Amino acid sequence: MTSPSQGIHQLLQAEKRAKDKLEEAKKRKEKRLKQAKEEARAEINRYRMRRDKEFRLKQSKVMGSQSSLSEEVEEQTLGKIKELNGSYTKYMEIVLKELLNTVCDVKPGIHVNYRAIH
Repeated sequence: MTSPSQGIHQLLQAEKRAKDKLEEAKKRKEKRLKQAKEEARAEINRYRMRRDKEFRLKQSKVMGSQSSLSEEVEEQTLGKIKELNGSYTKYMEIVLKELLNTVCDVKPGIHVNYRAIH
């Protein structure tokens, strides 16, 4: 049979091998977790970049249409201003004459609603 010290020595060696296997398993697990985190970060970055690209595309479409709309509104406004200025210069003399004739041509008389109190 084996001596008691040899049995203890075998038990200690078995315990050391088990401890080494546990350490190795922990290291593999940590390595897999790090790898999974990196893959997740990469996937998140790809997703973020794709969504950001879609957003910028939509934003450029909207902003482009807004700028063309603002240009169109600006053109319409300038056209309306020119039209109003033309109308002003065309009718200014006529309206001024009518106004002066109405103000200066005073016809004295008794108002129709006036009642004399005696």
